[in-house]
Amino acid sequence: MMDSGCKLSLKLRIDWSEMDTYQHVNNVNFMKYMQSARVQFWEVTGLASLYKSTKKGPMLVSTKCDFKNPLFFPGNVLIKTKVEFIKNSSFGLHHYLYNDEGILCAEGHDVAVCFNFHKNETFVITDELRNTMKEYT
Repeated sequence: MMDSGCKLSLKLRIDWSEMDTYQHVNNVNFMKYMQSARVQFWEVTGLASLYKSTKKGPMLVSTKCDFKNPLFFPGNVLIKTKVEFIKNSSFGLHHYLYNDEGILCAEGHDVAVCFNFHKNETFVITDELRNTMKEYT
């Protein structure tokens, strides 16, 4: 059943072109779905706009996906996302991917660092940003 503890959710339509030889969604597309959810998190927390204005923003350093059940066309995938941890300059996201019946099809984990692209180094997460991120734990 669906995890109700996630405050972020994103519903995407599965496209026929995402199918593979076995007539289910190819594993590569699960990573794309997680990417869409990750970008949604960056947008709602202000990380995307921070990058646009300062060239300081999130950089993905690790991503992982565990497959539980297949996804099929036609249908949708619902990605529910929450913050898994917040450290000094890094944070983690936990994604749950569900089909239209509410069956868990995959779980994913992302780790990102806050990165200053001008200085080519990480930066410490500000208290303001940390508090915003905590809203999604």
